[in-house]
Amino acid sequence: MSTIAVTGATGALGTHVVEALLDRGVAAGDIVALARNTAKAAPLAEKGVAVRAFDYDAPDASALAGVDRLLLISGNEFGKRVTQHTAVIDAAKKAGVALVAYTSVDSPAEPLRTSINPVSPEHAGTEEYLAASGVDHVLLRNGWYNENYLGELQTAAQSGGVLSSAGDGAVASASRRDYAEAAAAVLTSDAPKPLYRLAGDVAWSTADRAAALTEVLGQPITVNQVTPEQQSEILAGAGLDAGTAGFVIGVDQAVAAGELAGSGNDLSTLIGRPTTPLIDTLRAAV
Repeated sequence: MSTIAVTGATGALGTHVVEALLDRGVAAGDIVALARNTAKAAPLAEKGVAVRAFDYDAPDASALAGVDRLLLISGNEFGKRVTQHTAVIDAAKKAGVALVAYTSVDSPAEPLRTSINPVSPEHAGTEEYLAASGVDHVLLRNGWYNENYLGELQTAAQSGGVLSSAGDGAVASASRRDYAEAAAAVLTSDAPKPLYRLAGDVAWSTADRAAALTEVLGQPITVNQVTPEQQSEILAGAGLDAGTAGFVIGVDQAVAAGELAGSGNDLSTLIGRPTTPLIDTLRAAV
């Protein structure tokens, strides 16, 4: 059996990946949980998973000793991610890791650098470095997470509405658990494909999202569809800084352009079941 390592193993996605590997019958001793704060990985260590210190800012190749396959979960420090990911890839190459799987972002844009999604440039930079590194790799282009909308449970309840400039654009989201199970399936595959486009089975509109919030919250939630310029003014008035507001608007424009609508059935095929509907994730959080 190959030894599989997971970066960010104590994070929201990484924890699910380790659990999914165990559920697929991978022996705990064949899993390496890489974490900046190893104390947070104590529950994994109790299950027999090997825990090693690993910092995206200064990844030590020795932490990858004996690792055959590595899941590089993209970091969460925007603006630093290409530098961090590059360092991890270099460490993996130095350690002789046979395969690196990277959690990128789904988009119909080819090359990915042409995507207008504000998260795409750093993912594109990482994909380009992987391609040039000579390391055998797999791209897991994850779509949007259902959990990205949990914050709306409170804001929608307070305001009674959802603000959007996405027009009729749709989002094929799925749960973190879905994406984690897919990653585990790829990491344990005898012959993984070089690229997976992963997204939910159903692409929903902003109106559909408002309907889901209405059902979960038990109160009417309406859609306030505005222009990007109007959205910018409203967000600024609500106290959001320009960078955060620009990110929110940029995502809505990517939705409007069809970049998050998903394609194919790679995700449900890998996990062997339908993907988790948005409303189920919202309902579970109430």
